[in-house]
Parts: sequence; structure tokens; C-alpha cells
Amino acid sequence: MPGVEAGAVDRVVREVIEERGYGDAFAHRTGHGVGLAVHESPYLVDGNTRTLEPGMVASVEPGIYVAGEFGIRIEDLVVVTERL
Repeated sequence: MPGVEAGAVDRVVREVIEERGYGDAFAHRTGHGVGLAVHESPYLVDGNTRTLEPGMVASVEPGIYVAGEFGIRIEDLVVVTERL
């Protein structure tokens, strides 16, 4: 959604993962921008105050890794639009 800070996206994702008991197993950022480079701004990580704007494309790829048991990362590309 335009006007939301990139860091806020990361905080919401972390909250959901923590509520389900996997907070310690999520040790990286939620995602990053996609464009000419593989990893670019806006980085979806806590502390990033950059505001999302219409037309931005980002990879949302939270991963949970439990040592010796399993690991999973689901990646979705999303486009920021004016409407939901």
C-alpha cells in the first residue's frame, strides 16, 4: 500500500511469525525491491523509513529455518498500487 514505510512491512511479517512461535527461526529481512538489480531498494527490513510508492515492485520472501529440522522460504513478487 502506498505511504507505508518499508520497515513496517517487515515488522508485521515478524509479528505474525513470532505469534506462531518461530521468531528465533526468522533471521533475515522480509524482502527487497526488484528492478534492474537482483536485490535493490526498497529493502523490507525494520528500520527502513522509505515510503512505498505506486509502481514499486518488491519480493516478499520470509523464511523460517529450524536447524536440524526444516527450512522454508516462500517468495512472492508484489506491486505497490493505489488500491488494494
